[in-house]
Amino acid sequence: MKLDKARTTRIIKAALKEDIGGGDATTSATIHKLESVKAAVLANEDFILCGMDVAEWTINAVDYSVRFKPQAEDGERIYKGKEIIFLEGHARAILTAERTMLNFLCLLSGIATKVRAFAEKTERHKVKLYDTRKTLPLLRYLEKYAVTVGGGYNHRSGLWDQVLVKDNHLKITKMDIRKNLVKEIRNKVTKNVKIEVETENLEEFKLVLPQKPDIIMLDNFPSDDVKKAVGLRNAVKSNPPILEVSGGINIDNVEEYAKTGVDRISIGSLTDSVESVDMSLEIKG
Repeated sequence: MKLDKARTTRIIKAALKEDIGGGDATTSATIHKLESVKAAVLANEDFILCGMDVAEWTINAVDYSVRFKPQAEDGERIYKGKEIIFLEGHARAILTAERTMLNFLCLLSGIATKVRAFAEKTERHKVKLYDTRKTLPLLRYLEKYAVTVGGGYNHRSGLWDQVLVKDNHLKITKMDIRKNLVKEIRNKVTKNVKIEVETENLEEFKLVLPQKPDIIMLDNFPSDDVKKAVGLRNAVKSNPPILEVSGGINIDNVEEYAKTGVDRISIGSLTDSVESVDMSLEIKG
């Protein structure tokens, strides 16, 4: 996944407006407008780096003349003490952009680091790690980018690009999972839209499997039941659905689920329960 600069810049400008408002009162009152400095962004712990383009575009949005020299790249494993970015230019601009730039870098690197930890547990198995829609409002685009940097994959971007039938849809509409639910939905959506159906146990899975949705979600299945579902799916000779397991997956049990033969594992905590990593900006000299 490559970040679109125009889309990302809109997010950056909104973040800068939130932080700067009518102006940086402290910097304006203490720093001469012509003062120039050299500075560096330093790693205060080990992590997987993510957000270098976002950091550069953040500085550019404040003052395009500031020199931004990256010392590492997205996806690189960073160790404590490493200089990540060298900056040179107007002191006011660097100090004004500092917090917003670091907020992006620290959050996105935190996501990439967490995803990489999960990926290292599952890389020996033919399974893909997926994110979910459990993201911070207005930051989903960037967070999903960070997931790919860490070695994961993106689930649907929003409600518009895939059908995912959950228990609440069935409760409200009274649609019957035992009948040809998938055929009924296919008649209502465009041809290229994938259909995924959530199942909560093996009995529901057995009802949905013959209907051949594109994807079947195994929600909160014990790993033994996932293995059984995989066996049943593998017996389907024509257009077998993708199997996705979700719910209750953590760093301690993810490999257990990866061994079942399931195609993908979706984990909300990749984005919604993340600790930002620690970086700081230091003025040189």
